[in-house]
Amino acid sequence: MDTLTAIKVFRQVVESGSFATAAERLDVSTPMVSKYVAQIEQRLGVRLLNRNSRTLSLTEPGRVYFERTKAILEDLQDTEFELGSMANAPRGSLRITCQSFTASQRFADLIAEYRSRYPDVVVFVSFEDREVDLVEEGFDLALRTTHDMAALPPGLIARPVRPTRPVLAASPAYLERRGRPESPADLARHDFVGVANVDSLSFNGPEGEIEITMRVVLRFGSSFCVANAVAAGIGLAPLPAFFFDEPGFKERLVPVLTAYPLRGGTLYLAYASRKHVPLKIRSFIDFFVEKLAGPAPDPLPKVADR
Repeated sequence: MDTLTAIKVFRQVVESGSFATAAERLDVSTPMVSKYVAQIEQRLGVRLLNRNSRTLSLTEPGRVYFERTKAILEDLQDTEFELGSMANAPRGSLRITCQSFTASQRFADLIAEYRSRYPDVVVFVSFEDREVDLVEEGFDLALRTTHDMAALPPGLIARPVRPTRPVLAASPAYLERRGRPESPADLARHDFVGVANVDSLSFNGPEGEIEITMRVVLRFGSSFCVANAVAAGIGLAPLPAFFFDEPGFKERLVPVLTAYPLRGGTLYLAYASRKHVPLKIRSFIDFFVEKLAGPAPDPLPKVADR
């Protein structure tokens, strides 16, 4: 007897609720289905099903056998999928949603390097700060930074990549006009550019955490717009450290209050399911973690806090 085939037949009988329906779904005869189930019962020496002309139900041994063999079949299916994927190069369209602050030269360089490694994958990236439903909107991956993993949409698999730490930024022209803050308390007299509905900042000082309320004079839905507004001299704002080395901002942004680090978060790669992860998704996750993972947060920008 082919044990694996018999197990598959038995599972289909249980899930279908009848021998006839199972036979139809498996495209075999009803007597053949009965023969496979009977052979399992004979080999095990137990009755797996209570059955009469109208209904069937699992016996206690049948319930145990069904649950155990169901798990075995699912593991086998996952293994075959994984091994099948390993035999092929990643290919297809990879759709990624990212927060707007990642729209940087650094990120573009990473995508270019990924494409050179996996030329059969076409990458589509959408930069937006709203919460995206990956399944409903057809995205494969999301890059999200948050202080709390529980804030990510429920049901997603979230892979932590690295800690992140924003830096309070200003333009040289703004500091010349308004003066440089020397402590978080000085920020009460300064203007801020805000992203979405964020109204406060948390600093780590010598005496613990310090929270201040921002006097927001302009808001955007995009962190990249915030960076441009800060560079234009409108106010202060917390920004990812890499902005200071971006070609368009390198001489237009300077860090302030670096002695008081802002509270950071964690960058996550989120996707919908652990099961049957396509190779195009797995390859990007592995590549991204290889390039960015590490215990240290983003370093302070190279521009001195002066």
